[in-house]
Amino acid sequence: MPLMSCVFCRIVAGTEPSQTIHEDEHAIAFLNIGQATRGHTLVIPRAHHRDLGEIPAETAAHVMRAAVEVSRQVAGALGAPGVNLWHASGETAWHSVFHFHLHVVPRFESTDLTPPWSEEVEHPVESLKELA
Repeated sequence: MPLMSCVFCRIVAGTEPSQTIHEDEHAIAFLNIGQATRGHTLVIPRAHHRDLGEIPAETAAHVMRAAVEVSRQVAGALGAPGVNLWHASGETAWHSVFHFHLHVVPRFESTDLTPPWSEEVEHPVESLKELA
C-alpha cells in the first residue's frame, strides 16, 4: 500500500485533519472520529506497520508506552473510572484501517459498551492442556 493512501500515515504527515492529543518521537494519538465512548482515542506508530505480524516488538513497546500515558491523560481529564485497550489484527478480527493501532476507550459505566464475548462458559484447566 502506498503510504499516503493510508489515512493514518496522512495524519502522521499532517495532511489529514485530526484532533491530536499526544505526540512523541515514536507515536501519535488522536481522537477517533467514531467515538465508541467520549474520549475514544487511537494510538499509532509514526512508521507504517500493517498489524501485529509486521510491527517490530520495540515499536509496539513505544506505542504501548504512549497508550499508557494517553489512558491516564484521557481518564483523568474526563473522569472515567475505567479504560479498555483494544487491538485488532486481520479482517476476521474487525481490523479495518491497516496501520497498527491501539484503541484507548474510556469507560464511564459498565453498560456503555457491549462485551465482545462472554466468559459464562468456563473450561476446566485440564481440558486446555492440549491447546497449550
